[in-house]
Amino acid sequence: MGLGSGSTALYFIRILGSRLETGDLHEIKGIPTSHQSSEAAIEAGIPLTSIDEHPILDLSVDGADQIDMQLRAIKGGGGALLREKVVAAASNTYVIIADERKVTEHLGEGYSLPIEVFPFSRRAVLKEIEGLGAKVTIREAKGKLGPVVTDNGNIIFDADFGWIQDPHNLEKTLKLIPGVLETGLFLDYADLAYIGTKEGVNKLERGC
Repeated sequence: MGLGSGSTALYFIRILGSRLETGDLHEIKGIPTSHQSSEAAIEAGIPLTSIDEHPILDLSVDGADQIDMQLRAIKGGGGALLREKVVAAASNTYVIIADERKVTEHLGEGYSLPIEVFPFSRRAVLKEIEGLGAKVTIREAKGKLGPVVTDNGNIIFDADFGWIQDPHNLEKTLKLIPGVLETGLFLDYADLAYIGTKEGVNKLERGC
């Protein structure tokens, strides 16, 4: 199963490890989507494997930075969007877990879209994305000078488009720009979402 990245996914990884330890779950192998989730899985005692060994996953669980009622999501706040999308696409069932603050009526409203970019192309890509009407910043690292570098050796742009009225078209347009490796738009991947609220947990299903 795929193991997502970010604070919410880390809670899931710890719970999964505890269920394996008590014997409630058996024969699970995890495919982490970042160094962070890999370290968390090792600490939790979850056996790890790779997507090369298991190119089809039974289940993946991940968080989201924004999610709408159609289960379309924006991800990439932690910089792991490329690996997360590879894992999402390989999963028979893809589940998002999030709290109610992440639920939005309009994707992109109040949140910038992360885009993973090949460093060699960053200036050219920056101009192209700005030409689409976005305010773009290169994500800067904390604790070091310079941009954030992903686990894949790339950089992250945060593009503020405001309300993304046609996410599918924007995804196609961005992916046609040479140097854009992946976007944080996760549009047709999630089958289920569990949304934590003050009253409990709401279950959302795609198409319902």
